Amino acid sequence: MNVSAKAIEMIKHHEGVRFKPYRCPAKLWTIGVGHVMYPSQGALPVERRMEVDLRPEDNRTFTKEEVDAILANDLSSFERGVARMCPTGLTQQRFDALVSISFNFGLGTLQRSSIRMKHNRGEFEAAADAFLLYTKGGGKILPGLVKRRNDERALYLS
Repeated sequence: MNVSAKAIEMIKHHEGVRFKPYRCPAKLWTIGVGHVMYPSQGALPVERRMEVDLRPEDNRTFTKEEVDAILANDLSSFERGVARMCPTGLTQQRFDALVSISFNFGLGTLQRSSIRMKHNRGEFEAAADAFLLYTKGGGKILPGLVKRRNDERALYLS
């Protein structure tokens, strides 16, 4: 199963799309829809990440096609992960919502989540409600995450 065009637009809306490289809040060089350009940079302590310069070939404006291709490649691992971890009861809408939240909080968090446990038990209403448990960043409830989780919950239930 592949994520739908509707879900890709929702992910872009909530993540944002950037065509020029920038440093994310974690000080990592990032492009497109939250794509970390240099994964090895993430292994460095945060205070050393500013020492990594943007490579000359990356100091440019990326095209929409390039950004879309990077996102499609990034999403493919989340599609495989969701299909593997939530093998039953998947509709297109549930799959899309699970890929969206996984893209945001990671497959490891999905694996340990109450969302996954409830989904795999066929408790789809309870799984949808569990999306709303993941609205914090840095210990605080973030309005942007509340909005995103409500959108993902609605998609999961549609």
